[in-house]
Amino acid sequence: MFAGASLDENSGAFCELKANFFRLILTKAELLALNPKDVDLEKRTIAITKSYQRLGKKDVITPSKTSKSKRVITIPEFLAADIKDYMDSLYDLQEDDRLFPITKYYLEHEMQRGIKESGVKRIRVHDLRHSHASMLIELGFSPLEIANRLGHEKVETTLNTYAHLYPNKQTKLAERLDSEYREDL
Repeated sequence: MFAGASLDENSGAFCELKANFFRLILTKAELLALNPKDVDLEKRTIAITKSYQRLGKKDVITPSKTSKSKRVITIPEFLAADIKDYMDSLYDLQEDDRLFPITKYYLEHEMQRGIKESGVKRIRVHDLRHSHASMLIELGFSPLEIANRLGHEKVETTLNTYAHLYPNKQTKLAERLDSEYREDL
């Protein structure tokens, strides 16, 4: 842990940054293992190479579970700016410090606290990962692209998990084929 890090649960910037990380489809373990050397703000990338666990009241960082779990994802400009602002706000941040020196329990607790205060439907932190994948499907990204971003070992895992979201894509596909056919006439 680094000196002077503010983990005030009421800090809007901190809460917004956590939400932005989940938009990247990181698991809790991947998020909590991140450190500054994983982030390349110039290239706008984050290297995901490890996982966080809490074992016997001790923080443990382990390598990613599979070869596909190890990945580099490109981040949007707004998130790169948010990460830079957040990292700049941390006192004496070192390359090997965890960006979020908190626990999975803390994340779940804060999620449930926010749900209770807002009155929205109860979901798990991990469900944000599913929401992001669903959004990528709706934006038209391929199952392979989504699988790579999620870190799934096989594209079939992505397809099996999100197959129910693809039926409306069949209608759009048929409409597009009709449109192409009409243009050829």
